[in-house]
Amino acid sequence: MGEKIFIPQLASISIIMPTLNSAKTLKDCLQSITSQDYPRDKLEIIIADGGSTDSTLTILSQFSHTQNLDHSTFNFQLLPNALKTGEAGKAICLKQAKNELIAFIDSDNILPDKNWLRNMVRPFEDLEIIASEPIEYTYRINDRYITRYCALLGMNDPLCLFLGNYDRYSELTGKWTELPVALEEKKEYLKVTLDPERIPTIGANGFLIRRDILDKVEVGDYFFDVDILYAISSFHALKMAKVRIGIIHIFSDNISTFARKQRRRVVDYLYYRKLGVRKYPWSKVNKIGLVNFIFSCLLLFPLIIQSIKGYLAKPDRAWFFHPLACWLTLCEYGWGSVRGRFCNERLERKARNQ
Repeated sequence: MGEKIFIPQLASISIIMPTLNSAKTLKDCLQSITSQDYPRDKLEIIIADGGSTDSTLTILSQFSHTQNLDHSTFNFQLLPNALKTGEAGKAICLKQAKNELIAFIDSDNILPDKNWLRNMVRPFEDLEIIASEPIEYTYRINDRYITRYCALLGMNDPLCLFLGNYDRYSELTGKWTELPVALEEKKEYLKVTLDPERIPTIGANGFLIRRDILDKVEVGDYFFDVDILYAISSFHALKMAKVRIGIIHIFSDNISTFARKQRRRVVDYLYYRKLGVRKYPWSKVNKIGLVNFIFSCLLLFPLIIQSIKGYLAKPDRAWFFHPLACWLTLCEYGWGSVRGRFCNERLERKARNQ
């Protein structure tokens, strides 16, 4: 199991963040971090930029300048990311991280309150817990409808609903996952033991993990979250905390962005699998759930029923994006699978929210 390292309540944290044309959300993200009620000498922010052409670098320059003027500042690093992808950016940042905990906070995440970091760190006082993650996406009525839909659904990919493989609370199911996990109720979080062969989509959007655990894994040029957890399972039990708080995830501004993100998921996965850098056994996916998803899209009325059920659980017209979201996902995954099998390429990166 390896040596167990005690993590105090106010552990030092390395916040890791890849960026690429992230100007639309970056200011709010950084503001939510600097507003945390947490000792600044225990924080560092490490950002890897994939060659932004919008005002991302200007925002980061201004942020760095502000930190230099503040005598109670924390360490800030800006690194180049020649490979552009978020997974490559995370790997670059991780190799520079020095603190006890690593926090994966994306540039389209916003921490919803000033005690977020304190709440996320507290479970690490339990020596068995290696990671923590918010149990839900924070719902905000004034967000754009696709962001609201994803927050209510509890996932960014509606296929995960049919597979039962998701990791945030869904208003539609009343669960945070449907995969087999062992649970122990705590006051502020759920202590969860994951099955290494059936890991939920855990590892991004506010995921914290002990650095001494990650140091034992060969990361390489890319950090694929579920693959890393699968590697950790070979030498350590996957015990983590699902903390009873949320995180804001600004997912998408429009339908074309939603469709492109779905396409990129499948094309990139097939690309990296061919390169041999994807390790998690996705072949064990819930095939019955996959068939159910396909037929639900073709018949349409099951998707409408789910939309109505969601609306009754939490009234918001964003639920009625669900049938279109599923259809777009089916089309993009289908075409992306065909393209990925015959064309060994990944999609060009653009703005995170375009």
